[in-house]
Amino acid sequence: MAALMSISFQIVVCGSIVPDPLQTLEPVTTPAGPGLKNEMMLPAVLDPWASHSLYEAANLAKQHPGSKVWLVSLGPKAKLQQVMMTVAQKAAFELVAVDGSASGFSDSAQTAAALAEAIQGIPGLDKSRLLVFGGWESASRGAGVTMQMVGERLGIQDQFQGVDQIKVEADGSFEVMERVEGGQHQLSRCAGAPALLGWATGNLPEPKNNPQIGMMNMRTVAPALQKAKPFKPASNDLTFNSISLPKQVRETKIVKDKSADEIARELLEWIQQ
Repeated sequence: MAALMSISFQIVVCGSIVPDPLQTLEPVTTPAGPGLKNEMMLPAVLDPWASHSLYEAANLAKQHPGSKVWLVSLGPKAKLQQVMMTVAQKAAFELVAVDGSASGFSDSAQTAAALAEAIQGIPGLDKSRLLVFGGWESASRGAGVTMQMVGERLGIQDQFQGVDQIKVEADGSFEVMERVEGGQHQLSRCAGAPALLGWATGNLPEPKNNPQIGMMNMRTVAPALQKAKPFKPASNDLTFNSISLPKQVRETKIVKDKSADEIARELLEWIQQ
């Protein structure tokens, strides 16, 4: 037990803010490119995928005294400040803010470069103890490649995606449970840090609000926002031909006395159309 308790990690969680999913989102074309109608007026939350990453990071740090968690977030400072008022009560972390657009239309490569630069700028970062967490997917930047590119820029070769569980052994190695096709999981063993984990939903519930943790976190949130480095993507060849909401289609048909096979056949024909 003593050997296990001596293991500590430096866990960096990458997570941005997204519009509250309960809001109606309407894509529009702006002078700066695609965006959302009244985007700055929409209430924001921490990306749900990133939230799971943060809760898992906090739980792992709690199990290994001496560990520390950083939350690296790229988004508008004003919005980050609002969201942090809530997120800060969920888990203990130190915020590293990058002031820029949280738009889902931004280029993944440039986003990854900004996040990697912010991680490399963390004082006293020890790569031999580094675990980089993030969402396997994202509610805004859902390209599915951002975290991989962050890892590559940091020189981290051991990467796991769709993670639901990590189990640390006494020697510092750990077992990772990843989602694979067919509703199954793959178990992988990693010799130790550094490693990057893109989390799915994990196994932990959302932590209850803890005002004491919130007060402790907010002492560092304000200075972090003041020091936030501005990020403006360089112009590139990324273009969008059109943006629109998915079309809603509803066709109702009431039938009686049909077998399950006949119903299934009709559904398949409808889908193929």
